[in-house]
Amino acid sequence: MHIAFLNPQGNFDPKDSYWTQHPDFGGQLVYVKELAVALARAGHRVDILTRRIQDPAWPEFASPLDGYPQVENLRIIRIPCGPPTFLRKEDLWPWLGTEWVPNILRFYEEDGRLPDAFTAHYADGGISGALLHRQTDIPFTFTAHSLGAQKLEKLGATPQNLARLDARFHFRQRLAAERVAMNRAAIIITSTRQERMEQYGHRAYHGAVDVSDEDKFAVIPPGVNLQIFAHDVQNARETAIRSYIDAITARDLPEKRQRLPWILVSSRLDAKKNHVGLMQSFATHPELQSRANLAIVLRGTDRPFHHLERFTPDEQQVLQSLKAIIEQHQLQGKVVFLALNNQRALAAAYRYLAERGSVFCLPALYEPFGLAPLEAMAAGLPVVVTRNGGPSESLQDVKTGQQFGILVDPEDPDDMADGLLTLLKDQTAWQRLRVAGLKRVRERYTWEQTARGYLQAIRRAKARIEPIPPYFTDPNHADIPLGFLRTHVFGL
Repeated sequence: MHIAFLNPQGNFDPKDSYWTQHPDFGGQLVYVKELAVALARAGHRVDILTRRIQDPAWPEFASPLDGYPQVENLRIIRIPCGPPTFLRKEDLWPWLGTEWVPNILRFYEEDGRLPDAFTAHYADGGISGALLHRQTDIPFTFTAHSLGAQKLEKLGATPQNLARLDARFHFRQRLAAERVAMNRAAIIITSTRQERMEQYGHRAYHGAVDVSDEDKFAVIPPGVNLQIFAHDVQNARETAIRSYIDAITARDLPEKRQRLPWILVSSRLDAKKNHVGLMQSFATHPELQSRANLAIVLRGTDRPFHHLERFTPDEQQVLQSLKAIIEQHQLQGKVVFLALNNQRALAAAYRYLAERGSVFCLPALYEPFGLAPLEAMAAGLPVVVTRNGGPSESLQDVKTGQQFGILVDPEDPDDMADGLLTLLKDQTAWQRLRVAGLKRVRERYTWEQTARGYLQAIRRAKARIEPIPPYFTDPNHADIPLGFLRTHVFGL
């Protein structure tokens, strides 16, 4: 098939420029790239449609066409949309229907063939899919990644501050686009059933979608890049990362603690990721301190308290809270920070720390899906993860009850400590969950499996719209084939 991804925000290029360095270059772009590559490698023709940027500050995105080395059948197509300079995603709305969608149609008219299906990502891609469907009847799937109603709640929206939040984030446009996209999409794709029922069931979307409609939804989890995170692969950074961790160990830990396993945390410095809750659990459980060091992954520096100016005000607030706990409980020499700036460095660190019997922890107050624990599992680390959100589905089999990691209450320091100690005290339990985690990822959470799920959804999407045979529109066209009757009457 010929499948086009609709992703106007951020951008894509062979070097994955600016990933994680800007709010518009986060996990959604990783998701789209990995899925598109998997589809292309399966033999399908794939286009990633994004916005062309002709801005000296963003030179990587000026070319109208691009691609990825050694990936055939995949094009990055940059379509003009509004002013040529970079715009944050919240400022794209005025130009999506008036310029971006018409320019997409113009591109494919010159290209000679429209795609068989669109897959739309985030609200801006979703409204674009709806506008394209209105003009072409080409079906689209919609993957929101996150929804505006939940972000409003996280920002503490009230009737009093709603206008101020809307002025910054343009929630009116976002929610209107989301309602249209989820209503008109042939299939809505979520990572978990919980995401479907809770997020799409929000009162902000009542009347636009029925979460009980089984034909409308497909649960398709994202995958782990096993070329990067598998426990049995190596990359060019392996030796350097091992040497770096050894240097940090020697610099920041006393000799008597240098052979201990590590509790490793790798997520954004965001209050809801709950670094502070984990630090409090570590600080108040002496047995935990006696069995492991706590390591927090950052980007750009392993001395955050010396370089606070490099962090946003919200990140600084998290760091200041961590510092206060460290000082109050005299945790110096038990806590380290690691500067790991890309996925390959992170994967190499996971593999090395697994050799020390270490444990990965995600203590988030709520995690919509939780790809980071699956990446750690693929690299050989057993995991202790929040029970709130997607991990409650990915880390246990609801039918058999089998556990692939330990789920904990992120607001209960004792429960977090118990979960970590289960693995740090018992080598048999550590090894059992390591093996179970490796198997779980390979069987269920790869991008190839995600691609197969999307293909099934796209075929369902195509089936929901009855095509008009050319017989009715072109008098010179051949008759309707007999196969039409075989298919529809006998299911052959």
